[in-house]
Amino acid sequence: MDDNNIMPVSMDDTFKFSCSKNVACFNECCKDVNQFLTPYDILRIKNRLGISSGLFLERYATQHTGPESGLPVITLKTDHAAELKCPFVTPSGCSVYEDRPSSCRTYPLVRVASRSRKTGKIAEQYMLLKEPHCLGLNQGQIWTVKEWIENQGIAIYNEMNDMLMEIISLKNRLIPGPLDIKSRHIFHMACYDLDTFKSHIFEKGILDSLNPGSDTLNIVKNDDVALLKLGLKWVKETLNRI
Repeated sequence: MDDNNIMPVSMDDTFKFSCSKNVACFNECCKDVNQFLTPYDILRIKNRLGISSGLFLERYATQHTGPESGLPVITLKTDHAAELKCPFVTPSGCSVYEDRPSSCRTYPLVRVASRSRKTGKIAEQYMLLKEPHCLGLNQGQIWTVKEWIENQGIAIYNEMNDMLMEIISLKNRLIPGPLDIKSRHIFHMACYDLDTFKSHIFEKGILDSLNPGSDTLNIVKNDDVALLKLGLKWVKETLNRI
């Protein structure tokens, strides 16, 4: 990424942007994709498609181990025969637009977050990405960064992604390097394969040591966000016990 194309912005800074079929570069940003997926991204898209997390991961995702974190990393499968296109792009646009991943949702902004080891607080910085191919930056209404975050529903994505970042930070502090197979499986299931995680809660009692309580269990039966939060909590507790 060219440093000349990215500019730090504050919450009150403004930018012009619009994306629609009327923009000549429409759908160009959905080609040559290297799209990382967060646990919350997968939750939203698999529910949008009406399929299980396991089927989503099999059909639409690939997994590798992060070289720095040693943790499972999920990326979106692209169409190698069609310019590495996103599998959800259509001639009329994104077929999962209302539940698109956080990085797509935030564009043309980029959020950079870091967690203080001393205080545990998350610090964030937004950048405006001015890619030469994007003509949307030359038209449309003027937004402040704060207005864009609110309009695009980004806050819940940030909240969930920051919970994951806290776990990654904890893991790197306690267990440098790759996890063992069992711990890697726990992380993958609780973060990414939520439907399998749910079945293990109710059929195998894997959270009995956490003692989540009947009220919590009743909630997570029908609330995937609560389920993901519980999964992240379980991963955190597991890391602390290793």
